[in-house]
Amino acid sequence: MDQNKTPLFSAIREYDQRRPSYFRIPGHRYENGIDPLFREAVGDGIFGFDLTETPLTDDLHNASGAIKEAEELAAELWGADYTHFLVNGTTCGNETAVMTCCGGGRKMAIPRNAHKSALMGLILGGGNPVYIMPGLEPTWGLHGGITPAQAEEMFEKNPDCKGLMVVSPTYFGVTSDIKGLAEVCHRHDAMLIVDEAHGAHCYFSDRLPVGGLAAGADIVCQSIHKVTGSFGQSSMLHVKSNLVDRNHLEANLHLVQSTSPSYLLLTSLDMARHDMAQRGSKMIDEALSLAQDARERINKIPGIMCAGREIIGNAGINDLDETRLTITAAPIGITGFDLKKMLFDEYNIDMEQANYHDSLAIVTFANQKEDLDHLVDALSDIAKRFKDGKELPKALPLPPHPEYVISPREAYFGKNRRVDWKDCKGKISAEMIAPYPPGIPVIYNGERMSEEVWEYLTEYKARKAHLQGPSDPSLDTLLIIDD
Repeated sequence: MDQNKTPLFSAIREYDQRRPSYFRIPGHRYENGIDPLFREAVGDGIFGFDLTETPLTDDLHNASGAIKEAEELAAELWGADYTHFLVNGTTCGNETAVMTCCGGGRKMAIPRNAHKSALMGLILGGGNPVYIMPGLEPTWGLHGGITPAQAEEMFEKNPDCKGLMVVSPTYFGVTSDIKGLAEVCHRHDAMLIVDEAHGAHCYFSDRLPVGGLAAGADIVCQSIHKVTGSFGQSSMLHVKSNLVDRNHLEANLHLVQSTSPSYLLLTSLDMARHDMAQRGSKMIDEALSLAQDARERINKIPGIMCAGREIIGNAGINDLDETRLTITAAPIGITGFDLKKMLFDEYNIDMEQANYHDSLAIVTFANQKEDLDHLVDALSDIAKRFKDGKELPKALPLPPHPEYVISPREAYFGKNRRVDWKDCKGKISAEMIAPYPPGIPVIYNGERMSEEVWEYLTEYKARKAHLQGPSDPSLDTLLIIDD
């Protein structure tokens, strides 16, 4: 196909030039109905792209024109059999993949570090999870990869399991052995689904981990907006498989995609694909060089460290996306949360996220050397100011998996009640709880609160550490389901 083409962008440009009298949704009628303050700030051009299913712009839910061609171009570029544009983020892609694999009560292996959208897919589709634990890298407290040996053991114990989902790369750039996992899954006639929200750029440089589609995955979901230039909330779902029922997948996708898709998001996917086709390799290599240079300089700062390739081979880590800068000031007593706050408040640097141990910077092709220089200089200054700080204590070791009692769907729709934290041991949790670090849920909806998990979380409460998932963030109470 001709990757110079921009079918959806071109269709909207043509429509905008015609400017027909407009009696359709959205109601702002190009820029005419937009607040003048908004128009003054951003100009008028963008509002002409906020359209609906006109005669020129195609229909996302029954694509036969510009959107269909744009999706076919994306499929060719990333190496898929077919591709669907997503306007509800990779969240809806993961939900669709999970429902397609294990809906209606079938089994599917889910890693404990999966995004909550995997749990949503289980709840929506009624699948039964077989939880699988990634390794934990000891120095950094990062969750690692799922290994082929773990997958093989899981299938031996669960021969009726229909698929495996893995997160690769993770938020911190850690990848699993996708090729090895695909071989194991396919030997058991099961799908391999890769949550590749953070890895769409990996297909454009041989200095980065191999992309899931190239390594044998059946379904791959990517957040194109994260690192490859489209608007926020725009993603793609790719399929390369003879195991996936296309009609079933597309029916599931209709359940979770908006019936009023944003053509701004759809057009941004078309243009991000075009840009990556024309300049992707050059841009990604430049970003990688910037990140590698910054990593080397950061690791020369006393009291500051930045994770690198030395972690490969630990905890199932098969490779590392080096455009991710995982930075810690733990040796001088600064938590990742405090480091992130300090960089923003005092140096006007905004990091992507933080946990107790680390703070994360994502370097893309849109960053300049000046951005990295600013970060390195700020870290150098912080290291001088806090050089006498005492090293942070390590994260607690994870407890064993609690007992799986009922499915996430049963737990979600079951009648629940709130109990005091001290009274929840032995009860079925109606909530997921994931402490940071390491960001892995120690209990999921439908699992029984074990003594080990209760003691682990009680210790986290005492440390006033960050917890994700519970409706009561203080964890003074917990929602439970009676047996």
